[in-house]
Amino acid sequence: MNPGDRRSAGASRRLDQWLWFARLVKTRSLAARLCMAGAVSLNRSPVRKPNQMVRIGDVVVTPQGAFQRTVRVLALGTRRGPASEARVLYEEIAAPVRLADLAPAWEPLLSEDDDTA
Repeated sequence: MNPGDRRSAGASRRLDQWLWFARLVKTRSLAARLCMAGAVSLNRSPVRKPNQMVRIGDVVVTPQGAFQRTVRVLALGTRRGPASEARVLYEEIAAPVRLADLAPAWEPLLSEDDDTA
């Protein structure tokens, strides 16, 4: 990693761009759509705009495939490089959680067998 990859604490980068640089999403447009849908959170706040600025030390929670990942930003990056370069942009601070495990178990209020109607 080049010394220029790590920026001062005041430096920032667009969240959609950082997600793409870090290879947490396949395309930048997908990162933007996830942000606009509220699927990504930054420091425990849902994000609604892809141009939200991310800084070193921020915590990002994002879906990735069937999992939800929680990472801390270590560097902002300068390009979308190989996976080895992308991996130094963040650190996992929690084990990935399967998205199906986050959904509450749904039970109907009235079953079809219920004849109380």
